[in-house]
Amino acid sequence: MKYIVAIIQPDRLDDVLDVLEKKEIHLVTVSNVMGRGRQKGISEVYRSHKEGGSLLKKVKVEVAVNEEYVQATVEAIQSAARTGAVGDGKIFVLDLGQVIRIRTGETGRLAIG
Repeated sequence: MKYIVAIIQPDRLDDVLDVLEKKEIHLVTVSNVMGRGRQKGISEVYRSHKEGGSLLKKVKVEVAVNEEYVQATVEAIQSAARTGAVGDGKIFVLDLGQVIRIRTGETGRLAIG
């Protein structure tokens, strides 16, 4: 079992969700987040003063999958989120020690679905 976390550009979210759906990966959590990487934020001019913007709006996509879906999930996110520009994001693949479905008490692979 793996927990996949992707930080992507907000405008790529619909494409990522569409590709995941086509690969039959339905259980997804999405959050609006802020962060920075090599872009180091952006600056905006407000009332003729330059305001330093150190954090950018991003979207965090989280997916818990069984082993046989890991590669398909990573490829789906990567292909749909890639624009080729700095700031496309990152994908993190983490080991998932335990999963429990609250409603039924199922654990492990069964709990992921």
